[in-house]
Amino acid sequence: MLAAGLSSVTARAADAPVLGEYDVVVVGSGASGMTAALTAAGRGLSVLVVEKAPTFGGSAARSGAGIWLPNNSVILGAGVPDTPEKAEAYLSAVVGPGVPAARRQAFLANGPRMLDFVMAHSPLRFRFMDGYSDYYPNLPGGLPNGRSIEPDQIDGNVLGAELAHLNPAYMPVPAGMVVFSQDYKWLNLAAVSAKGLAVSTECLARGTAAALLGQKPLTMGQALATGLRAGLLRAGVPLWRSSPLVDLVQEGGAVTGVVVEKDGARGVVRARRGVVIGSGGFEHNAQMRAQYQQQPTGTQWTVGAKENTGDGIRAGQRAGAALALMEEAWWGPTIPLPGEPYFCLAERTLPGGLIVNGAGARFVNEAAPYSDVVHVMYEKDRGAPGSHIPAWLIVDQNYRNKYLFKDVLPTIVFPDSWYEAGAAKKAWSWDALAGQIGVPAAALRATLNRFNAQAWSGTDPDFHRGDTAYDHYYTDPGVHPNSCLAPVWAPPFYAFRIVPGDLGTKGGIVTDERARALREDGSVVRGLWAAGNASAAVMGHSYAGAGSTIGPAMTFGYVAANDIADA
Repeated sequence: MLAAGLSSVTARAADAPVLGEYDVVVVGSGASGMTAALTAAGRGLSVLVVEKAPTFGGSAARSGAGIWLPNNSVILGAGVPDTPEKAEAYLSAVVGPGVPAARRQAFLANGPRMLDFVMAHSPLRFRFMDGYSDYYPNLPGGLPNGRSIEPDQIDGNVLGAELAHLNPAYMPVPAGMVVFSQDYKWLNLAAVSAKGLAVSTECLARGTAAALLGQKPLTMGQALATGLRAGLLRAGVPLWRSSPLVDLVQEGGAVTGVVVEKDGARGVVRARRGVVIGSGGFEHNAQMRAQYQQQPTGTQWTVGAKENTGDGIRAGQRAGAALALMEEAWWGPTIPLPGEPYFCLAERTLPGGLIVNGAGARFVNEAAPYSDVVHVMYEKDRGAPGSHIPAWLIVDQNYRNKYLFKDVLPTIVFPDSWYEAGAAKKAWSWDALAGQIGVPAAALRATLNRFNAQAWSGTDPDFHRGDTAYDHYYTDPGVHPNSCLAPVWAPPFYAFRIVPGDLGTKGGIVTDERARALREDGSVVRGLWAAGNASAAVMGHSYAGAGSTIGPAMTFGYVAANDIADA
């Protein structure tokens, strides 16, 4: 089967015109791809980036752009007490033995170097996300104040006309404001917290200042993608948009180029030194999700870039690369709103809410890392389909009077379309709400009574909500004695359908510590490197902290390019 696939690749390549020749061809213009291209160009290699979408930036541009990088110069400059020993102990404890030590160590050693390189070769600057805890701060080496950074504000004018091709954000920043990822914690609390109000005012002031200067202020993923693209423009690296990968070209057992579709026709781009696959995951490929992943799942529940259909992963597999972690994704509890799913962060953590299963019972610490919540949903649903998927997030009017929910301000009614789609329910009693979501009324009453008693006491002996610094990040410090917990008592009551959504898949091409693609027997697929969500994640089945997707993606893009240059 594989030999036949390789023969067809060779035949397609032989018949196709040659569109160009470069030292390195990078597939994908997300965080991993653009970092790889920037690094290769910085090492003096000629580089081409080919991108399937009509835009650049991929899922990174849509994201909050947290970047988890232990011991980088930004956090050390901010006084974070990190050390290589702490980082290694923590990452080892988080990911376990399933991820080779050499890969972990390559990430930890190269991450800080990558960041300094990016800052030296692009207009990007970064900010410490002070207080955004590592996801497991109680593990050895975990830091309650966190290790994550995010891009600083950047002026979109740096791209000129190219700015029009930036992939839009998943959640646009409110008009007239400049908002960093770290600000959302406080924007959620603007109605009940003096600091929340102050942060809101500061966001507006930043927006006003930028407007007066004639700037187009960008933050989060929009800033990250813009800064990397600006670096590529400065380095003279071409980026072909609307040029999807068709396949890899192999000659003499090595990958020597790519077949792409450009301007409606297929052609070959030769790669003298190597090809880097940075084309993202397969979250929008229903067939691959059905083949590899737990059910139920769906392309309609992901917030990853819509072009991510596993093209690079499949091409790597046809070239002989092994695949791993294909059952996994960067999971998170998600509300299937009409139009686009909503990935739940603060809403499930703020005091005054809880998640119940199909029996009307709690089953998880709602404030736990989002990937863990979904892992529990799947684990408990596996033996009794429908018992935990969907689940329901329940809040009351007291909660709604205080906190932002998605982009709906406190006290403002939710859109009718949420109810019409079945994503939200509303009732004036617990029993009536139980009827709407199809759970036993007596069971829901018992659950709420127990939850409320625990909330008043500030303890959660059932699921330990509030036991770690991470649990308290998206909470209300004005609530005592536990900022994670408040009773659900004020009608009307609301329930939101919770399904296993994701930020993207995390399984793909197996790579080594040099980001080289590996075969099933551990041998190297010559000429092929991979990074980002097209590769099997260095985080394994877990998630170390905010930005565990983008930090390793950029780092292994950097590693791949340097490995090519050093050969």
